[in-house]
Amino acid sequence: MNLFQRSVAATAIACGLIATSGLSSVALAIEARAANSRCSTHYVDGRLPRIANHKLAAATTELCYGVFGVMHSGITRTPLWSAEHLTADNIAAAKALSREDSFHPEQRLPPGVRAELDDYARSGYDRGHMAPNGDMPDRRTQHESFTLANMVPQDADNNRHLWAGIEAVVRKLAQREGELYVVTGPAFLGRDLQKVGNVLVPTHLYKLVYSPRQRAGAAYFVENRAEAEYETLSVAELESRIGIDLLPSLPAARKQELLRLPNVRQRKGKERSRQWAN
Repeated sequence: MNLFQRSVAATAIACGLIATSGLSSVALAIEARAANSRCSTHYVDGRLPRIANHKLAAATTELCYGVFGVMHSGITRTPLWSAEHLTADNIAAAKALSREDSFHPEQRLPPGVRAELDDYARSGYDRGHMAPNGDMPDRRTQHESFTLANMVPQDADNNRHLWAGIEAVVRKLAQREGELYVVTGPAFLGRDLQKVGNVLVPTHLYKLVYSPRQRAGAAYFVENRAEAEYETLSVAELESRIGIDLLPSLPAARKQELLRLPNVRQRKGKERSRQWAN
């Protein structure tokens, strides 16, 4: 896709990104590529999500990291999702690491499709991790989590308070379960979409959690604004809203079953200042 085509695509997104149709040739090509993914260990049954929304499917690049995988969009200049096989052992190792910020553009992506540090500068938005820093078991994977390919423009209050609470309870659940598969991403719903620099701002965020032990999943779904409340959705309902088949190996009936997710308590006072775990 050349620069002109990307511009046309971006305009089309601004006029209704979430409009869906049948699988396009682009989406079919992505589905075929997913079957040979190098990131398969991060996904349930080794199968990547299938993008049903043809507008989301354009200009995507799969990126593999040590403990997470990303499907990056050159149109939104964000991940469409970041996926993790989250284990109790990795969480235990991550607790021993102090946070070392190292935000950086993803050098494996061309400049014309990736986010840059300048896009976020003075924007008023946080660079919100999708695969959280707090899940990373060592310095190498921690540094990888700070790639802008793993970031979305996120309301600062949302990121540091409600979203940090969601990340924390998911880690606790993974410790109890032993392992979870987690898929986290943005949603771009409606026609009134905003940008910071060249990066689209998501209207919502989701964190899908699947327990292999219980053979069930559910998702937190949050509006990208201050003082937002979260919803708990079934896998099927989340997939319908965002236009992505996130767990393609699961039968439809199992996607209707709801994993019981922990309640999330928002942090208050000094606890809310700089203790966000992403």
